Amino acid sequence: MKTKYLIPVMPLGKKESGGPDCVKLAGFYSDNGADGILVLDLSETEEEHEASIGLMKEICRAAEIPVYAGGHIRRMEDVKKILYAGCRKAVLNFGRESNVEIAQEVSERFGKEKIAFSLSDESQFSHSLDEWGSLLFWSGSDSQCPYKGELPVISISPAATDEAVINVLSYKWVTGIASAYFSTEVADFMGLKKKASERGLRMNVLRSSFLWEDLRPGRDGLIPVVVQDYRTAEVLMMAYMDEEAFDMTLETGKMTYWSRSREELWTKGMTSGHFQYVKSLSIDCDNDTILAKVSQVGAACHTGNRTCFYRDMVKKDYDNTNPLKVFEHVYDVILDRKLHPKEGSYTNYLFDKGIDKILKKVGEEATELVIAAKNPDPEEIRYELSDFLYHAMVLMVERGVTWEDITRELADR
Repeated sequence: MKTKYLIPVMPLGKKESGGPDCVKLAGFYSDNGADGILVLDLSETEEEHEASIGLMKEICRAAEIPVYAGGHIRRMEDVKKILYAGCRKAVLNFGRESNVEIAQEVSERFGKEKIAFSLSDESQFSHSLDEWGSLLFWSGSDSQCPYKGELPVISISPAATDEAVINVLSYKWVTGIASAYFSTEVADFMGLKKKASERGLRMNVLRSSFLWEDLRPGRDGLIPVVVQDYRTAEVLMMAYMDEEAFDMTLETGKMTYWSRSREELWTKGMTSGHFQYVKSLSIDCDNDTILAKVSQVGAACHTGNRTCFYRDMVKKDYDNTNPLKVFEHVYDVILDRKLHPKEGSYTNYLFDKGIDKILKKVGEEATELVIAAKNPDPEEIRYELSDFLYHAMVLMVERGVTWEDITRELADR
């Protein structure tokens, strides 16, 4: 049985849609069990379209689930903008002839895995769909779809109740449902998935390969849980779970513990808003300690500190050369220079001279790196590559590109 997916629909481009709240909404969808987001650009002007592209970029940063975007695609450049904004796939509307005409070209340019299609009528189907794309959105009849190929099919449905959504998901041809019904800040994705699972549907939920019976809690029935930030591997806190907390964590996707002091279950963040959303749970070699990697909202510690482990007891001097942390630290210093200029700073000199000077320096450093690569001494490459990366980061700050944008793009390739 194939897994079924829930995808909220997010319109952009009109005055009554989009705006800064859509970024917050994207984060809510991502954290609370949605399996993707379908963004529809309803822009009528190029100015509105550019604003929508900017919002797509922020939505992709906020969401840790796939974002698919379509609408206002007129040419290959529009597809490029959508993909460069960070969207997983660009959705071509085959009800528009111009989209059909560029389908093969954009598929060859960006790869079929980056292209999806939207169809509403049998007459729009083409034998080349499987060759040009990797996903199909169907907005025709809820009860049947004439497509017989290999692509996953998402039904864009007017279903407006849990029961109606589950009925659509029950069709064998449906891989998922995209609906405005759960496009709100109160949507209960995990609750809906639970209902669908009880009806025999396979949903995208947390499933543990270890049962509670496989674990070895202490005499008090509790098992310790070490909690890490999934991005940085920073240890945030340590708490305890009993069987009910373990089951609730899997059911809701939010870290839930047993409070030894209050002798009750507690979902982290229920009062503070500082939720911990599960990314992975691992068990140690003795089956008696859980390692949880989470997306942490706000501070993990009740003191307001990011981590509970903020006080050093013993510390020796050492160089922290964690690559991502080093890159992010240098990036943050460059960003701080842009926001808070410092007299005599070379970085501020580059920002003051503007984009042309920055680009010139990036080009010069790239050339020097190429020359260094012809030299058998690897030390010269190390030095020149460091120079190049610094100037590239100045360019990133100038254009608002973050290391998270870069790492996510690389991870998607």
